[in-house]
Amino acid sequence: MTTFVDRVELHVAAGNGGHGCASVHREKFKPLGGPDGGNGGRGGDVILVVDQSVTTLLEYHHSPHRKATNGKPGEGGNRSGKDGSDLVLPVPDGTVVLDAKGNVLADLVGEGTTYIAAQGGRGGLGNAALASARRKAPGFALLGEPGQTGDVVLELKTVADVALVGFPSAGKSSLISVLSAAKPKIADYPFTTLVPNLGVVTAGATVYTIADVPGLIPGASQGKGLGLEFLRHVERCSVLVHVLDTATLESERDPLTDLDVIEAELREYGGLEDRPRIVVLNKVDIPDGQDLADMIRPDLEARGYRIFEVSAVSRHGLKELSFALAGIVAEARAAKPKQEATRIVIRPKAVDDAGFTVTLEEDGLYRVRGEKPERWVRQTDFNNDEAVGYLADRLNRLGVEDELLKAGARAGDGVAIGSEDDAVVFDWEPSMAAGAEMLGRRGEDHRLEAPRPAAQRRRDRDAERDEADREFDEFNPF
Repeated sequence: MTTFVDRVELHVAAGNGGHGCASVHREKFKPLGGPDGGNGGRGGDVILVVDQSVTTLLEYHHSPHRKATNGKPGEGGNRSGKDGSDLVLPVPDGTVVLDAKGNVLADLVGEGTTYIAAQGGRGGLGNAALASARRKAPGFALLGEPGQTGDVVLELKTVADVALVGFPSAGKSSLISVLSAAKPKIADYPFTTLVPNLGVVTAGATVYTIADVPGLIPGASQGKGLGLEFLRHVERCSVLVHVLDTATLESERDPLTDLDVIEAELREYGGLEDRPRIVVLNKVDIPDGQDLADMIRPDLEARGYRIFEVSAVSRHGLKELSFALAGIVAEARAAKPKQEATRIVIRPKAVDDAGFTVTLEEDGLYRVRGEKPERWVRQTDFNNDEAVGYLADRLNRLGVEDELLKAGARAGDGVAIGSEDDAVVFDWEPSMAAGAEMLGRRGEDHRLEAPRPAAQRRRDRDAERDEADREFDEFNPF
């Protein structure tokens, strides 16, 4: 059964905003006390947060679909809907967030670092918030916006100062077990280590972390064996330690060839050329191992490597190795630029920036793109004539009609607001000027040529009732 997962695809969905409420206050002797519809609640966000107690992405491997709660709709009596609860997902330190195309969205390093993977939708305004001096009793409310949805890829890159690399059974796990308190699984067969092991080492005043990277064999950078799965775990390290087995039982292998193979795989993977290297000749407690170490040491020194002869069994040379690594880590930390406080940069919009664009497409359709127009369309209840008229008012005040005229649009031309996937398309009528004085009964708008069937039925019933009242008055003058 899988116990370590360092790459998952997560399907996230934020909560939808609650709809606003269209309500009129009513009480005894005050049948029309004014609009009192409350606003809808905000949808919950999906938030990734670094938690040091989490070391794997296994939970999201088994449950990749995550959704925050929706906001509640508003109610009468000026009661706003409850906001949806944010869904907080803990991730290990060193998690990289990518989109479906592989672009990096966030690099989460450090306890408490957060990233909003999906933002909840805004709640719709109730008719109490929409009331104005010219529109005293709106017969509509705004809809809540849908929450963001999408797929993100989470990749775990171990946050370690020192990375141990080498062939399987070279003794990397044994070194970690004696240098730190980590207790990895150790055996004398290949691929004993199936997951990166992480340990904490204290050398004098320096405390650093050390990790072994399993599965590096010829072809690892192309996906052979387990190497490609774990090569990403060496990207954050300050120093690479080549662990060479001087007592290997495989006749076709020798330490120098192993070193060349591992270096070739690291070069093929890329991005590690600037990391300092140290060579550790392991298992020198075995007579044959010490003889081989003495034989290859001059060649390694000629290549410019710093060499340590160690034994995880007898603990020979471990203290010198530990303090040497601590010195390199301390130098790397000192060389890093100091973290500066985040600067707040304010970028005001240009004076002539309307916040939207109008483009003429090849099929003769005029497309309007912009944050405000697209959000307003999502919030509009197109089953309510007055709500559609309110949308026309907002678009006109924003300047959409003027831009359409400048672009050459004429009455009857097709206009689309939004992207191709979810655009609202209508025939443009420039005569639909703004002005609440043109409104009729609540929920209706005389500017629209095609009223709702329900509104027409109401008018017919009212006309029949008025006619019946007149006939009654004629026959009953007193």
